[in-house]
Amino acid sequence: MNPTTVLHQLAPFATLGEQTKSTSWINMLIFGAFIAITMVVVFRASRNNKTAADYYAAGRSFSGGQNGTAIAGDYLSAASFLGICGAIAINGYDGFLYSIGFLVAWLVALLLVAELLRNTGKFTMADVLSFRLKQRPVRIAAAITTLVVCFFYLLAQMAGAGGLVSLLLGLDSHDKLGQSVVITVVGALMILYVLVGGMKGTTWVQIIKACLLIAGAAVMTVIVLGMHGFNFSTLLDAAVTKAGDGGAALLNPGKAYGATGTSRLDFISLALALVLGTAALPHVLMRFYTVPTAKEARRSVVWAIWLIGIFYLFTLVLGYGAAALVGKEEILGAPGGVNAAAPLLAFVIGGPVLLGFISAVAFATILAVVAGLTITAAASFAHDIYANVIAKGKANPATEVKVARRTVVVIGIVAIGGGILANGQNVAFLVALAFAVAASANLPTILFSLFWKRFTTKGALWSMYGGLAAAIVLIAFSPVVSGNAKAMIPGASFDWFPLANPGLISIPFAFFLGWLGTVLDKSTEDPATQAEMEVRSLTGVGAEKASVH
Repeated sequence: MNPTTVLHQLAPFATLGEQTKSTSWINMLIFGAFIAITMVVVFRASRNNKTAADYYAAGRSFSGGQNGTAIAGDYLSAASFLGICGAIAINGYDGFLYSIGFLVAWLVALLLVAELLRNTGKFTMADVLSFRLKQRPVRIAAAITTLVVCFFYLLAQMAGAGGLVSLLLGLDSHDKLGQSVVITVVGALMILYVLVGGMKGTTWVQIIKACLLIAGAAVMTVIVLGMHGFNFSTLLDAAVTKAGDGGAALLNPGKAYGATGTSRLDFISLALALVLGTAALPHVLMRFYTVPTAKEARRSVVWAIWLIGIFYLFTLVLGYGAAALVGKEEILGAPGGVNAAAPLLAFVIGGPVLLGFISAVAFATILAVVAGLTITAAASFAHDIYANVIAKGKANPATEVKVARRTVVVIGIVAIGGGILANGQNVAFLVALAFAVAASANLPTILFSLFWKRFTTKGALWSMYGGLAAAIVLIAFSPVVSGNAKAMIPGASFDWFPLANPGLISIPFAFFLGWLGTVLDKSTEDPATQAEMEVRSLTGVGAEKASVH
């Protein structure tokens, strides 16, 4: 297929909807096949959901390789695929910095969190944070930060589903009703997956989705490189030529973040949020409990690093491929804007069949990620709030699972409503907020709990609530919410905080609050419990006992 001919047929890019309308049955067939296969898997997995450990942690039955693949499936959201490809196509070198940040983050998880977390906790992040601190206040705080992170992440994914529907079904980008129906369908499927399959079913969905996503990206990468003689330098030259005047900026740092001092600080702030936030995302941390030992938890992260790293190398080729074969103006003029780069590239190099496959995989990606987020949020409420705060640790495991399943329905309905309201809005701030909250509210408390013997309950509460408040307030008054045409509220102007991501301020502030609250706290924690946590986190002795509900 000649790229020039295809692009001429699609110009202006509003005709993309007309192209996909005639082939929407292909998209739906591929997506329907994915739903059918994964639904069978989920129902088979549900047969073994007999205890709380089965529902929350899949009975700790997955190997490091399987769990690492599921982590990659959980982590490689539609934003990672569509967003990064678009960022590279538009901003070149600076766009690829997102990939580097997302990947480097896993070294923090591997070296500081994975093994210690698996040894110390049972089902949720709060198990670790409350191990040697006061149970009730710490669990409530941890559950609140978990629910906030999951909620905003869910909003971004659900709203992304509404935007992608214009490419999947050929609907007009302004058809809010059609997109709302799709968001509702995604939410209903998400509820069904988690309600029936629990963590085991969700994990298998993520494994299947990860394999499809990486395979699809690999096929596109080979085709793009083949069109340029399997020479990456030739591809870069084609991207520069297609961009015209100033195209060389695609190959140099500074196109997006080097213009002003503020933009440079903004990049540092974003990098901090990505690198540190990933190691404290509740739905990622919860995956470490699905393996039987700390050794398998380490293997999980190593597998995830390899798979995610390979995938992000593919996005480098696909991003520059979109710049060379589609072009900046065509990408920005398409439904979905910058997020349309990968689907448009798929159409150019493979026609409607490849477009259908990539769109369906991206759609399935959203489905798998929201399922993982939902079970994390439900487990946090049922295990931390209901079982340990309301029932004071005396809850029947079967009753706890029932509460978790009811919470899934509530969270699903809230996510559907929120996704419909956020549809068409600038959802970048939602993802930024999720990472910023995780990095600010969760990570300082996790690290202090694991590595600082003096750390107290007051320090934990100050750090979690202070980091949460700082992240939300700073983003609310940042340029992503108001003050410019691309903001969520373009007509308003209350952006007194100049950075788009609050990480540069909120993360150090949360660490400081954790330290300050501890040194001002005259009370001390039980030294015997502190010693037990240290021994357990470093050696794993007693970890299996903690795993039994």
